Amino acid sequence: MLGNFQQSHLRIEVEASATAIRDSLLRPALFQQWLWPQRFPPGLPEELHPGLTFTSTIGLVTIHHQVEVADSNCLRLLLSQGIDGFHEWYWGDGWVQSRLEGVSLLPLKLAQTINLLRLREFLAGKQGGKVA
Repeated sequence: MLGNFQQSHLRIEVEASATAIRDSLLRPALFQQWLWPQRFPPGLPEELHPGLTFTSTIGLVTIHHQVEVADSNCLRLLLSQGIDGFHEWYWGDGWVQSRLEGVSLLPLKLAQTINLLRLREFLAGKQGGKVA
């Protein structure tokens, strides 16, 4: 894999319940709304679950995802191709944190920061984090 080893660990406060955050991270119909311009394949299940694999794209870069953990307060994805590493998410009422490590040519910390801010805006736009 070409690129540099990068790691980033960010935590932000959000005005949302743990359930709303969970749904925004584990339900493809929701995370596709705030993870733009990343594109996901059609036919994903209603909710991510351990063992699920799928591929997303950002421009010309393809990223393969394998869901390792998906539960009430944690999501862990193993990444390959455009990013060789992992992405972990943890959350609770009013907060979310993201840990990303991998080798990539992409600016991972910048992308992670933008995604967290988009998630916060998305949750704020869903009536104080009450995502249906």
